[in-house]
Amino acid sequence: MARILCFGDSNTWGSDPQTGARLAAETRWPGVLAHHLGDRHTIIEEGLPGRTTVFDDPIDDLLPGDRNGKRYLVPCMQSHKPFDLIIIMLGTNDLKTRFSVTAADIAEGAEMLVTLALGSECGPAGAPPNVLLVCPPPISPAGDFAEKFQGAEAKSHGLAKEFTRVAAAAGCPLVDLGLHVAPSSVDGLHFDAAGHATIGAVIAEAVARMLDV
Repeated sequence: MARILCFGDSNTWGSDPQTGARLAAETRWPGVLAHHLGDRHTIIEEGLPGRTTVFDDPIDDLLPGDRNGKRYLVPCMQSHKPFDLIIIMLGTNDLKTRFSVTAADIAEGAEMLVTLALGSECGPAGAPPNVLLVCPPPISPAGDFAEKFQGAEAKSHGLAKEFTRVAAAAGCPLVDLGLHVAPSSVDGLHFDAAGHATIGAVIAEAVARMLDV
């Protein structure tokens, strides 16, 4: 039996692009992943809307740094250890105009999270866990998100190249979601039920290869 930690943002939490409410557990991609892998495995959801890779958010943070993935990752891993695999799916919120960072910066932020996980003792018997890095697909911000993400669409198309680079450097498997799915056209950022179904299935295939489950 494998224990798998899913560490992400609102697209792991399950924000519905139509309503902003949370999609049902069985609809969210971690729930779809659980369905594909079977009930012998434990899926731990750790999604937080607004979470970044390594950046404090001066506007959306309720407490200083609470959206910063790097700041929360270590206590999160300590809380849920031991686990066999952590899936890191972050980077979309880093595209907000207020951060003014490049696609390379975002990928290197994700690489820092991978490095923290691979340097931890949170896997079975105090070993490091396996890590799967997931690159977000290109976005097309619409509606209320258009202003917050000005210029992000063009930048988001550069993420796959940069995530591929840092994953190779870290020796970490990568899933490029842009090859499989796109956000809902409603808000251009979040996935509908069909998108979550695709993500869960694609990630399940990668997990099966990694863990032989």
